[in-house]
Amino acid sequence: MRKIFLCLPLVLPFVVISCGGGGYGSVGLPDAPKIVNVSSYDPKEKQRSGDSFSSTDVSALKRNGSHGLIARCGKGRALDEKCADFLHSAEREGMMLGSYYFVLKGVDPVWQADQYISRLRQIAPGRKILLVGDFDTKSSPADLVKFIDRVEKLTGVTPVIYLENSDRLRSSLRNATPAQKRRISDCPYWIALYSHDGGFETPEHLMKAYDVWDDWAIWQYAGVEWSRRSVSKHYHHGPWKSPEYFGSMDRPLEHNAFNGDIGDLKEFWADHSWVVR
Repeated sequence: MRKIFLCLPLVLPFVVISCGGGGYGSVGLPDAPKIVNVSSYDPKEKQRSGDSFSSTDVSALKRNGSHGLIARCGKGRALDEKCADFLHSAEREGMMLGSYYFVLKGVDPVWQADQYISRLRQIAPGRKILLVGDFDTKSSPADLVKFIDRVEKLTGVTPVIYLENSDRLRSSLRNATPAQKRRISDCPYWIALYSHDGGFETPEHLMKAYDVWDDWAIWQYAGVEWSRRSVSKHYHHGPWKSPEYFGSMDRPLEHNAFNGDIGDLKEFWADHSWVVR
């Protein structure tokens, strides 16, 4: 199932090459197209020599192999002040553009969907933007469905759904009604899995625990946690070892692998993007 290749240029952010399958996706993780996601917390503090980036210059992310950039648009009632700059700088680099909204429990999900789309109309008119809902771990299936329905009503697009690796979310979605599960499964699943700890060894194992989806679209295999400094949380189990940093970048950041090849990624991005108007 695995095979090792000769060393490749630094722009590939993995050092171990693997074939697809085994619950890890349709292509090998190192060969899968890469995507970064950012927010106002980025860039994190510098931790080594190497390439840096900012909200107004993401050229180093492109050089290190990122095909797309997904910027946080807002969280609950608050807007992310760096979203516009990140999107504009990614556009200059020819990267695929995306944005996500962190949907908080306690704030009407329909209101948050309205704010999300309204903000994109202000900062990215005419741009083609991948739409994503990132849900609070306290969210209910009804919260997800309300946000999904509102975004689709406003844009004609079903958003991607990002979920943290959360026992509470898994329990909530497993106990959703059949109708809620069908509706949520209309949206591609963006999975967060940084470790095999907790019993979920592969993205497929974690996906099945939700009892909603039959496949996953994007794997966030590297996140960042604050513990007196920014600490990379990256998948590093068995032969599937990702390095602490993304290629030659000088600081940790959140990055992802798409479940398919570059052609699949472009088709996926087109299907779940909205031309902002």
